Amino acid sequence: MQPQKADGLGNRTEIWTFFRQWLRRPLSTAAVSPSSRFLAQRIVTALPEGAERVIELGAGTGTFTRALLDSGIKPANLLAVEFNPELHSYLGGRFPDIHLVRADARDLARVEEVSRFVAQGPVQAIVSGLGLLSMTRQMQHSVLAGAFELLPADGTLIQFTYGPRVPVAAEVLRELGLRASQHSFTLLNLPPARIYIFSRSRSVAVTGQRLHGA
Repeated sequence: MQPQKADGLGNRTEIWTFFRQWLRRPLSTAAVSPSSRFLAQRIVTALPEGAERVIELGAGTGTFTRALLDSGIKPANLLAVEFNPELHSYLGGRFPDIHLVRADARDLARVEEVSRFVAQGPVQAIVSGLGLLSMTRQMQHSVLAGAFELLPADGTLIQFTYGPRVPVAAEVLRELGLRASQHSFTLLNLPPARIYIFSRSRSVAVTGQRLHGA
């Protein structure tokens, strides 16, 4: 199956597939339409220089997936994670050559397919399309802790948000020894979005410890 081309907001099939899932699961779907190709291009520019192996969380209908492949990431070096069963099936049809797993992003370290992918070579970056801003502190903690367990010391997590500030609670960042810096901002998305890069702020292992009092 040939990859589907997308215009500024994705083709009609992609938009309808995404919107239908938002109607069914508005709390777990971060937006009412897929991310634009303009946002996807900004996400790609946030990748570390020389990045070859990438994990994508909340791949949705594949807007970022397509941009990552177009940027030179080989299908065998890309693992997409999507929990929604219909979106997972859609991605499988659209991108048959990538690694694809249906899993909860809070349980990454315990997913066999993910562990196998990481064992094949270091992952330089994790790209996230998850709605971290709408998650509880404990959920944010679980997602980020699990993600950084898979990354080397200099690995980064790239996250976009529709909000005006970092989409993760400051307490969560402190607990995990992480820092966040804004990479870019684009008005050419509905709604406009900011891209943040998360990295370790000190040389400590990020573990799945629970927030105090959470």
